Amino acid sequence: MGLLKSFFSQTRKPEGFLGKLMVGGMNGSGHAKLADWGMSHIGGIAPLAIAELGCGGGRNAAALMKRYPAAKLTALDYSALSVETTKKTNRNEIAAGRCSVVQASVEELPFAAVSFDLATAFETVYFWPGLEKCFAEVCRVLKPGGVFLICNESDGCDETGRRFEKIIDGMKCYTAHELASALKAAGFSEVKSDRHPSKPWLAVTARK
Repeated sequence: MGLLKSFFSQTRKPEGFLGKLMVGGMNGSGHAKLADWGMSHIGGIAPLAIAELGCGGGRNAAALMKRYPAAKLTALDYSALSVETTKKTNRNEIAAGRCSVVQASVEELPFAAVSFDLATAFETVYFWPGLEKCFAEVCRVLKPGGVFLICNESDGCDETGRRFEKIIDGMKCYTAHELASALKAAGFSEVKSDRHPSKPWLAVTARK
């Protein structure tokens, strides 16, 4: 149980050998299916500036740039290993000037106000400290009309999510209602949520 706990705890801030294994898994097909399902809920916008918050292994940053070929993307994570891996995954886009990667916390985003058209958070808000405060930071850096997508593997009610909450220190699986309440308190409007018809996947979109 000790090794298992140590491994799954790497989802919070990957580092070391176990962190490399975890980050590699973040770019795997299972996580990709969830992320692509989440991205399908982004509609009616053509973003030119995207913030990918909690970028993990960088796969979703690459998918977003492919989905929006006119956009430039900034990926952010507070794990040095995730930042390094995301840079490797997106080295061609970085060389082309389409992508940049920064190490920082969502508590204090190192971006100017009204900088982005779209912000995304895939399987990461479980670990954000002070949800409303972090959401307010996301709202600050979005342009008026900007969209924030949250995509989680757990809807806050499933047994698997609750089990991982006990294994991983600092993890909290939120319900759609809890996320919507925090988003509205942070300044967002038009919050919408959708649960996968056969899995506990949750996609929440909020507009500034």
